[in-house]
Amino acid sequence: MAKQQHSAGWGASQKRWLLAFLVMLSVSTLIAFFIRAAFDSCDRNLDVVGKRVPLGSPIGTSPSPLTFMKSKLVLLVSHELSLSGGPLLLMELAFLLRSVGTEVCWVTIQRPVHSDEVTYSLENKMLDRGVQVLSEKGQESTNIALKADLIVLNTAVAGKWMELDATLKENVPHLLPKLLWWIHEMRGHYFKLDYVKHLPAVAGAMIDSHVTAEYWKNRTRERLGIKMPETFVVHLGNSKELMEVAEDTVAKRVLREHVRESLGVRSEDLLFAIINSVSRGKGQDLFLRSFYESLRLVQEKKLQLPKMHAVVVGCDMTAHTKFESELRNFVKMKKIEDRVHFVNKTLTVAPYLAAIDVLVQNSQARGECFGRITIEAMAFQLPVLGTAAGGTTEIVVNGTTGLLHPVGKDGVTPLAKNIVKLATHVERRLTMGKRGYERVKERFLEHHMANRIAGVLKAVLQKSKSHSDA
Repeated sequence: MAKQQHSAGWGASQKRWLLAFLVMLSVSTLIAFFIRAAFDSCDRNLDVVGKRVPLGSPIGTSPSPLTFMKSKLVLLVSHELSLSGGPLLLMELAFLLRSVGTEVCWVTIQRPVHSDEVTYSLENKMLDRGVQVLSEKGQESTNIALKADLIVLNTAVAGKWMELDATLKENVPHLLPKLLWWIHEMRGHYFKLDYVKHLPAVAGAMIDSHVTAEYWKNRTRERLGIKMPETFVVHLGNSKELMEVAEDTVAKRVLREHVRESLGVRSEDLLFAIINSVSRGKGQDLFLRSFYESLRLVQEKKLQLPKMHAVVVGCDMTAHTKFESELRNFVKMKKIEDRVHFVNKTLTVAPYLAAIDVLVQNSQARGECFGRITIEAMAFQLPVLGTAAGGTTEIVVNGTTGLLHPVGKDGVTPLAKNIVKLATHVERRLTMGKRGYERVKERFLEHHMANRIAGVLKAVLQKSKSHSDA
């Protein structure tokens, strides 16, 4: 079991020269990987306010499309500061805005009483990039909110921020016309009027995928009896730093060798990985059932294949959750401890993407709102085995860049068969990976993201100005 409990950072004393190599590769490579959660467009243009906005040229060859935000004051409000997708996504927006000279302030609603290591680290990353970190309530944050040109609420539950402070609550009518609500949730329990009662009056909502936007439109009308504001579907792209590593053959080879060595697997072995925070909604339990079934299929058909392994990245070794214990007990019961490797949660996903052969995106119920890890994997030319739900269907082209399977128990056997398909057909696996990379280059890069967000921010600022002039 010692091999299974692999630390995400590999340990301070392990592979230090490798870290030095990565720093030499790009000074910001190891910082950039805390960007998760995601987006896409159905074509190469974004539908914003009924107009078609071209994606434009790469940021490296032309001015940033966000330059109009220079010297503006923006307040970003996050429900928490953690390694989950929503907060990290908002941090990426903060850094994009800072890069063009925007004054950015940050408020965390559910800040721990005693700062933990994660909070301390992320706040310092923001401070280093010039983002001002404020208290969630008090006169200072209220003053900033009133002065701000734009306020971005991140996630549905961030609506609670407007109720935290009496002075802030009094000024809600002045804040709503300049408020953009960025929503990532797909779960029904977020549809509470206490959270989103101000949603119809804000300047706009920004949602991660078309399927999620449609879900919110229908759910708010049917369940809460409220109407969504003007809604923009916006999809992000991979950071330049991640693409730099993904396109560096030497870096990928070094990372692959050392991650595999630390996991105790051979260079010729096949690795199928699921990279998400470990929870029932992410489907790690069903993935392990599928993996076990795939091993049985290989044995029954007497297929001659390299040894197959499952890697579960996203554990919390300190929490010892009930669900994680269930996963480990299943592995032990099926006697596949030598085939399954549990890895602690990490900001740096690139080493694992370089080390594996196939990504499994197994989010359940309505699926991922989008799933940033999917386009990150495709950048590394990995095929994706994903659930046919949520935003995954807007990224993975079934049969071309990966294979889709149903959610729930109905998907266990199809996923097992898809694992065997990609294990046995090497050329198909490699071709899918290459086509996934081409799809990323076409629509999931940072300059695509910047243009999409710029179109939304311009529309919201214009609406806010029209309201103040009225």
